[in-house]
Amino acid sequence: MTTSVHETMRQTSAPSSSPFMAWLNDGWITTRRNLIKIKRVPDILVFTTLQPIMFVLLFTYVYAGVIDIPGSTYTEFIMAGIFAQTVVFGSTYSGSAMAQDLKDGIIDRFRTLPMSSSAVLVGRTNGDLLINSISMVVMMTTGLIVGWRINSSPLEALAAIALLLLFAYALSWVMAFIGMSVRSPEVINNVSFLVLFPLTFISNAFVPAETLPGPLRVFAELNPVSALVQAARELFGNAPAGSAQSEVWSQQHPVLTVLIGIVLILAIFVPLAVRKFASISTR
Repeated sequence: MTTSVHETMRQTSAPSSSPFMAWLNDGWITTRRNLIKIKRVPDILVFTTLQPIMFVLLFTYVYAGVIDIPGSTYTEFIMAGIFAQTVVFGSTYSGSAMAQDLKDGIIDRFRTLPMSSSAVLVGRTNGDLLINSISMVVMMTTGLIVGWRINSSPLEALAAIALLLLFAYALSWVMAFIGMSVRSPEVINNVSFLVLFPLTFISNAFVPAETLPGPLRVFAELNPVSALVQAARELFGNAPAGSAQSEVWSQQHPVLTVLIGIVLILAIFVPLAVRKFASISTR
């Protein structure tokens, strides 16, 4: 597959009308490389879609009967949390894929081609975006089957989906940078678990933050994943009626908080990842 991409790059790297068009062309070719990989290794897609189904069924049927959410049902409360957890962990594919490509020497082969330094990273993160989009469709379909309902307008629901995917896309650049910084592909899984596990589970994703003990409640309310969950919950119309208003600004303005976070993450980690890509070599 790498050889075919190499040949394709040679065939399509003829001078373009502008540097921007050349960058778009390079980004599309590397994106297509990742889409072809998904097609040739369908196991990636199968297990990616099975996992969110398992989470939806697990939390709906195992915990729904023991966790009471005043003003709502646990099924409606939990879905935003499962959406956020799945897309956040989905961003780790970029890290592990970049680490594996670096180990296999594929990145060095890309760097010999007359292409933009950021094209490989754009293609990799676009691949994550596609996988997360498919996961969202699967989770929403499963949620509707088990009783989850959207209680807002179609436009607000689309805004919730876009916000979740954009946040995951920004995290993909963070993971791509980490993937090029660790010494082996195996390390990226441990690093992502240590960082993302507390961010997703010590949050308002699965239980209301006000039910957590002191220090954990403070962490949960300041946690960016809590802002993402709260934003999705409000946009889907699943925020419990009459729930206590948090005194934390990020919880009072979750959509704006998430948008600011996305811009900051991209502003910091896109140039960092591109610079890292230009400086690394096969381990």
